[in-house]
Amino acid sequence: MAYKISDDCISCGACADQCPVNAIAEGDGKYEIDADACIECGACADACPVEAPAAE
Repeated sequence: MAYKISDDCISCGACADQCPVNAIAEGDGKYEIDADACIECGACADACPVEAPAAE
């Protein structure tokens, strides 16, 4: 199942920089993951300083 970014997101962009398939973009107040593009690699979760991305 694709990763999802929680409301804990601080919009730093660290997750987007690490996504190998560019599935993460800046949304309204936080970053968002395109579930159809996500390959569930976990790179975003590893890069996030506040642990906002998590597998659903």
